[in-house]
Amino acid sequence: MQIPPRILALGGATAVAAALLFQPVAAAASSAAASASVKAVGSICSSALPSQAHDTLRLIDAGGPFPYRQDGVVFQNREQVLPRQTSGYYHEYTVITPASATRGARRIVTGRQIREDYYTADHYATFKRINFGC
Repeated sequence: MQIPPRILALGGATAVAAALLFQPVAAAASSAAASASVKAVGSICSSALPSQAHDTLRLIDAGGPFPYRQDGVVFQNREQVLPRQTSGYYHEYTVITPASATRGARRIVTGRQIREDYYTADHYATFKRINFGC
């Protein structure tokens, strides 16, 4: 099991509280370049995510346990769709696909900032930043 970097940096319960209290601060702290990239990535309301994505987000916030050994590994951003960051900045987690014999194509990729979460339903071809305000 991999512990999400943002959980390690803040401590489990503190991370959840910080996510609720400081989301606007974290959003304001992002750079203009990252903001431009995120606009190109797109966004999705958290309410529009499949229920399994909400399960994955809860597991991430709790620090696990995760259903697959690959969950929490460093996401390399080889496709360069997400804003460019240093190695180890992003981590990926499986969003379970019902009736799939494999991990499927759905993932959540997290950044180090609180609530910097991206959803992909097509195995990294496209990403949408999750908007927790709608």
